[in-house]
Amino acid sequence: MTTLQQVEDFLALKRVAIVGVSRNPKDFTRTMWEEFRQRRYEAIPVNPNVTEIDGQRCYASVKDIQPPVEGALIMTSKKATDQVVRDCAEAGIKHIWMYGGVAPGAATKSATEFCEEKGIDSIQGLCPYMFLPGTPAFHAPHRIFKKLTGSFPK
Repeated sequence: MTTLQQVEDFLALKRVAIVGVSRNPKDFTRTMWEEFRQRRYEAIPVNPNVTEIDGQRCYASVKDIQPPVEGALIMTSKKATDQVVRDCAEAGIKHIWMYGGVAPGAATKSATEFCEEKGIDSIQGLCPYMFLPGTPAFHAPHRIFKKLTGSFPK
């Protein structure tokens, strides 16, 4: 289970990959990528189907990013997560956040187990908006739901 310390450690990173950023400017993955950029993270977009997003180079894989990132926020479908996690391990990434909203999101049991085996710190099934300071109030119900169900990190 994810701890609050893991969340704080991830959010303390300065250079992170946002994996699965859509070329569609209205997609939630773009919103999250832009949020990290606005908060002065060096947020590197990763999507194998596009080479540039908003004038910023977009990488096909986390393994291609130079210099390497410190962490990766995975916002892909579950079917891509296991490969992305393996790519993160090959790239030396030690902090992985497998995005999840109300539904489980990107996290898979096999990806979580792989991270444990490789000593990679992983967060599963949570949304960064629940933890970023100054987040709009409409994210509060998500946080409250997680607390009521006992799935909010301690």
